[in-house]
Amino acid sequence: MVYQWLNSFISTWLPQSCVLCGLSSHRQALCPDCLQDLPRLSPDLCPRCGLPAGLSNAQDCGHCLQLQPAYHRVYSAFGYAPPVSQLVARLKFRGQIQLARLFGELLAQRLAEHTIQADALLPVPLHPNRLRQRGFNQALEIARPLAQAFGLPLLTGGVHRQRDTEPQSTRAASQRGHNLRDAFRLVQLPAYERIAIVDDVMTSGHTANELAKLLREAGVKEIEVWCVARALPHPH
Repeated sequence: MVYQWLNSFISTWLPQSCVLCGLSSHRQALCPDCLQDLPRLSPDLCPRCGLPAGLSNAQDCGHCLQLQPAYHRVYSAFGYAPPVSQLVARLKFRGQIQLARLFGELLAQRLAEHTIQADALLPVPLHPNRLRQRGFNQALEIARPLAQAFGLPLLTGGVHRQRDTEPQSTRAASQRGHNLRDAFRLVQLPAYERIAIVDDVMTSGHTANELAKLLREAGVKEIEVWCVARALPHPH
């Protein structure tokens, strides 16, 4: 808690330099020019999975029509590419927790462009072992400014991560679903019918899907995924 308070104090009250270019950023983590250079997403995204679909009428892509993920919509602020990927790594592995507030605020700006369907926010939980190692849950820290911006409660104790799974980034795409099987456990029935799952990065979507299945089994009707960055398929 002291560690998080110090980071918050430094980022709020002391002059800052842009974490990317080093120029003065007026108490912001990024200067306006570097903010402008963050990887934007194309407008032709599948509303269900958040991946490029080549459609202009907001229809689900063929993959989602066939497999039907347990979540209903995905909103992301950026593509998962440099420098966003580098900033996420700094947040998670270098403890630059001030970036979480920046990410949350930028995601809130993106969400303000849409009609969101959420009554509460569920940050993706970390296993206690990973939480002790890192010192904070980046999804929770990103969710805090979102909760403040939209006046939504944070659900922090209803779902536990009961298996200390290997990071999804270290697994092949075909193994990621198995890696997360039974990773989460519902310990308290949600009191809301519309919940948004909050995470830093969405890659294959298996993490969000496992949580969404759990929520749907508990009676949640509408499930959105709000993430800072969406990993996009590599062009062939």
